[in-house]
Amino acid sequence: MAREMSGLIDRLLHRRMLRRWDQAADQAPATDLESLRSLRARARALRRNLDRVIHQAEHRLALPVIGSNVIRRPIGTDWSWRPDLWKGPLPTPGFSSVPGKSEISPGTTIFHDCRRSELTVRQIRNSREADIAPFGFRMDVFRFDGSFLSLVLDLPEDAARGLKQKHLIRLDVIVEMEKPLEIFARLNIKHGPNVEQIVRELPLNEEEVMVEFDLAYSKMNEKRVERLWVDLIFEGPEMNQIILRDVTFSRRPRAEF
Repeated sequence: MAREMSGLIDRLLHRRMLRRWDQAADQAPATDLESLRSLRARARALRRNLDRVIHQAEHRLALPVIGSNVIRRPIGTDWSWRPDLWKGPLPTPGFSSVPGKSEISPGTTIFHDCRRSELTVRQIRNSREADIAPFGFRMDVFRFDGSFLSLVLDLPEDAARGLKQKHLIRLDVIVEMEKPLEIFARLNIKHGPNVEQIVRELPLNEEEVMVEFDLAYSKMNEKRVERLWVDLIFEGPEMNQIILRDVTFSRRPRAEF
């Protein structure tokens, strides 16, 4: 009851305040300058707080919702995952002059061998209806005097648990670029002292940008799998802006024939 009464009082006060400011706006052309100056100061103070509320509301209510972990899962999927970089806000959303080995978020690291870094990275908010991931990741590359640029994603322990050679590991990416370039995905599987590597080129000209790593062709020792990670390798990134709107992984057993 007390909460309902409080809500009613708040609504009445809000309506009263709206009527007062509506009246002040109508009378502003004829208000004396001293009163108008005082009114302007009060309006500006009010606007600062209103802008803060609107900014936070638009940020949190924009699509998709922050923390959403909706992922497209092929039939038969037994594991799926979206890295935190695309799922939740980072404490530090951007970096400039990124050094050759820089952790952007836990489990996500930028590597390059430039002598002088002209690379800027930033987490951005996705807001298009077509986007599923709450956040995207933008890289602005200016002069690039190195031989490689890669984004390394450490997969969680669940990806290695129960992994068999009958599995397919799928990588889905939504990517935008200012100008064309090649992107390669390299799956690394550490099993015992060895690391098995499978490389695929992302089909950037196709509507659905995805690759599958078929472990049947690997020499992976199923009993000794320790961890997995994926390198996204960008060929010729100079003077380009690359936006990864979403990155997701899934795993499913290959259909038996």
